Amino acid sequence: MKIAFDVDVIKHLPITQMVRQVSEWGYKYIEQSPHPRINPFYKHPKAGRETMQEYKRALQNYGVEISSFIVVYRWSGPDEERRRAAVTNWKRMIEIAVDMGVQVINTELSGTPDEPEICEEMWYRSMEELLPIVEREGIRIEIQSHPWDFCELNDETVDMVQSLRSDNVTYLYSAPHGFFYDKGQGDVARMLNYAGAELSHVLLADTHNHTLPCRYIMNPPGVNATIHQHIGLGEGEVDFEALFRTLRDMDFANRTFKVGGEAIITTSLFGYPEKMSVQAVETRERIERELLGR
Repeated sequence: MKIAFDVDVIKHLPITQMVRQVSEWGYKYIEQSPHPRINPFYKHPKAGRETMQEYKRALQNYGVEISSFIVVYRWSGPDEERRRAAVTNWKRMIEIAVDMGVQVINTELSGTPDEPEICEEMWYRSMEELLPIVEREGIRIEIQSHPWDFCELNDETVDMVQSLRSDNVTYLYSAPHGFFYDKGQGDVARMLNYAGAELSHVLLADTHNHTLPCRYIMNPPGVNATIHQHIGLGEGEVDFEALFRTLRDMDFANRTFKVGGEAIITTSLFGYPEKMSVQAVETRERIERELLGR
C-alpha cells in the first residue's frame, strides 16, 4: 500500500520545495492534485519540459515518487463541446503520466446533478473513447463521485465502474465526501464493503454531516450548491474507527491490482496550512498504526 500526501495545500510552493516538504513530513509518495503549472482544474495540462524536469530531479533527490495524478475535467458534459475539450485534456494528461512513470490517474465524475441522465450519457461517451487508450498505455483510472457531480452516491458510482468491465478502471472512496455518498447516513463500513474488490484508493480527511440541521448555514436559503470540508481526522463526524476496521478486514494494505500495482491511501487535508506540520505527520502515523501495525 502506498501512503501518499495530496499537495494541494502546499501547491503555492516551488516544485522542489513542495517535494522536499512532503519528504520532511515522512511521506514517500505524492498525490499530485490539480496544480496551475502541471494539471490545472478543467484546463489543458500545462506541464512544460522544464517544470517536469525539475519535478523529476526533486523526486530523485528526496526519494519521493508520484503515486497518482488527480485531474478534474468537464468530461461528462452536459455541453458536448466542453466534453470534447475535456477528452483532449485527458489524452495529454495520459501522455504526461506515461512520461513521468505514473500508472494511476484519479478523477471525479463531474457534470451536474441538475442533468444526471445527460451527464451519464456523456461520461460513457468519454469513457468509450478513452478506455482503449488507458488500456494500451497501462494506466489505472480511479473514479470517485464528488459533491455536485452528476452522481453523488457510493453504490451507483461503484455500479458504473463495474459496468465498464475493465481492469483499468477502479473505485476511489473519499472519506470527506461520505455523507454525500449515502445521503447523510455515514455508514462507512457498508459503503466500503459495497465497493469490495473495486476499491483501490481511499482519501482521508474529516468533515461534518451537511444533512443535519444547521451544520452549515447558507444564504439565501435554498441556494443551489453543495458544501463540505477536508479537515483533520477527529475534527468532524466521519466514523474513522469503522473506516480503519473495515480496511483491515478487507486487507486493504496488501491489495494489488492488475494495473497500477498497489492500493493507495492519501492524506487529503485542505484549508488549514498552518496545521499541516502537525496534522500531516499525525495522519501518516495513524495510517501506519491502523493499517500496518507500526
